[in-house]
Amino acid sequence: MDGGGRVFGPLTGRSKPGASPRPRATGRGRAAAFHHSHGPFVRLRRQGTRLVLWVEAWPRWFGKAGFVLVMATSIGFGIVRGGHGPDVIAWLDDARHMAANAAGFRITAVALTGQKHLTRDEVLAIAGVTGHTSLLFLDAAAARTRLEESPWIGEATVQKLYPDKLAIDIKERNAFALWQKEGQVGVIASDGTVLEPFVSPDLVALPFVVGKGAETRARTFLAELSKVPAIREQVRASVLVGERRWNVLLANGVEVKLPETGVARALDHLARLDREKNLLARDITVVDLRMPGRVTVRLSDRAAEAREEALKPKKKKGGNA
Repeated sequence: MDGGGRVFGPLTGRSKPGASPRPRATGRGRAAAFHHSHGPFVRLRRQGTRLVLWVEAWPRWFGKAGFVLVMATSIGFGIVRGGHGPDVIAWLDDARHMAANAAGFRITAVALTGQKHLTRDEVLAIAGVTGHTSLLFLDAAAARTRLEESPWIGEATVQKLYPDKLAIDIKERNAFALWQKEGQVGVIASDGTVLEPFVSPDLVALPFVVGKGAETRARTFLAELSKVPAIREQVRASVLVGERRWNVLLANGVEVKLPETGVARALDHLARLDREKNLLARDITVVDLRMPGRVTVRLSDRAAEAREEALKPKKKKGGNA
């Protein structure tokens, strides 16, 4: 073998004593015989020699780096396969916050403005700020996004004041009404956003609306109702019927059916009838204002029976009926 990895056969050979010399091949026959007996092995040995020389030319650290890469890949695969990825990411995140806190970037003061319904702890929890959060690695944009995803918060700003202070300003949505749908009652804002799926004790006095679509149409209807205080003060609930028109239930149990259009005019008419004829204090259950210029009432069962009794023909004195 020469330095280039080439392999050569012997130029001369010795015959065993007593052996007859092998006929010498010439020309194409000799070339074919050599290729048949040595060709593939010569190529393999030549390639193997080149591979060894190439590997020997690698830097000494290459093997160690390769080993580390293989181990890291194996560990990473095991973490992903075992479902431990989130835990590892959380651990690394905690580690970097600890390092930043040790370097003087611990959040020592938070200036919070704008909260009314939400508490300070609730706002900080939504923003993702804890006692271990460092100012250096706090993502202000992500904190703002989390705050504005809260139903109670309409707008938010988050400012990092290095090295250790944080400023958060929020604008809360106002609780506007209680909305019931399919038996569930929640708190809504004026735009219909559901603020919370339950009712806090301090919100039970809000206007009460019922029905599919009522959450987005309540603001317009309640604005019309507020123009007639004499009626608004008696309303216990407003029910959207077929997503088209409203009925109002009064505190005394009377149901008022309003038209699809001309709601303000119908409410004014009702207030006038109640003021002039004390309509809503009578023994009735329904006032129907759906037809323009016409008022229909339904008597209670007791009032209906009394009316029927009053309309019966009475016996004449001294004679047959």
